[in-house]
Amino acid sequence: MHTTTPAVLVVNDWAQQGKVEGAARGFAHHGLAITSTDEVLAFHAGQLVTFAPSGDLLRVSRPGLTEGHGITVVSEDGDDMVWVADPGFAIDCGTGTGDGKLPPTFGTGLDLEVRPGRVVKLSLDGEITLELPTPPSPDDSPGPFAPYAPTSVAVDEVGLGGTGDIWVADGYGSNAVHRYSSSGAHLQSLTGTEGAGRFDCPHAVFIHRVEGRDPEVYVADRGNARVAVYGLDGTFRRAIGDGFLTSPSGFARWGDLLVVVELFARLTLLDLNDHLVGRLGEDPEATDRVGWPNAHNGIGAARVPDALRPGVLNSPHAAAVNSRGELFVAEWVIGGRYTKFVRHQD
Repeated sequence: MHTTTPAVLVVNDWAQQGKVEGAARGFAHHGLAITSTDEVLAFHAGQLVTFAPSGDLLRVSRPGLTEGHGITVVSEDGDDMVWVADPGFAIDCGTGTGDGKLPPTFGTGLDLEVRPGRVVKLSLDGEITLELPTPPSPDDSPGPFAPYAPTSVAVDEVGLGGTGDIWVADGYGSNAVHRYSSSGAHLQSLTGTEGAGRFDCPHAVFIHRVEGRDPEVYVADRGNARVAVYGLDGTFRRAIGDGFLTSPSGFARWGDLLVVVELFARLTLLDLNDHLVGRLGEDPEATDRVGWPNAHNGIGAARVPDALRPGVLNSPHAAAVNSRGELFVAEWVIGGRYTKFVRHQD
């Protein structure tokens, strides 16, 4: 299959996350979102973090969440509001010895904090204004940590012609996707069985709007190495990725491209008809390194890997695009790492 990856300028170590208390030892496992003023929202060590477009740290708040795994900014009556999916667990890489509950790739020497999963709406300063109720959960596919551990949230924005419905991916819980009304009433649950097959870690959900087509819901069905596509009424449309996706974990619209964030060390780029265009930052050897996404210190405890290279991705977890067309990527690794990609003009 012939692909053409766009030429880009790479800006490494873009954000000042090292200035955030606790971020250096935390296992970065968060989403990214862009405000209407191009500020970048992230989450480190229990804190909602705001960076300026330059990467300077602007604000830090503590909304009482464990993790900001999925972050989405929506406009409501001219104000930016922030939806956060909190799976309810966070990993600290300080002095812990581990409790045996972590998958082998996490390594040892880690403390795991587990709370009930939550999906909340926040103001930009971190005040919770709405919380969704826990959805009914199918019991045929329990997650590794809790019955409900949401990982992503997307909103069918009224300002874009939508209904205001809220879509939640329960990627680490019951492996389901749930739809709520704008007021927070549970409307529908999808398990994948109505489409390409039972979800296995539906890690992210995204509403894809393409001119001339009805908006669709894209589900990053990571464990099945595919993207499942649904109508906004929950009707299955198609599956994407057979033979060219390995680990879809998130999405971002980048001009005429759809970026599929793949945890296994690359970004996969699709055109607006779901065809493969190319890849960015790919490192085919990353997941073979002992202790990936981190490294081991010789006695099994995790540390930041020496193999991190500028412009080459190790474990991309989330992406977002600002009004200037700059693509920001956050990685799943101790301390976190940010990379910015800027497309060259034709």
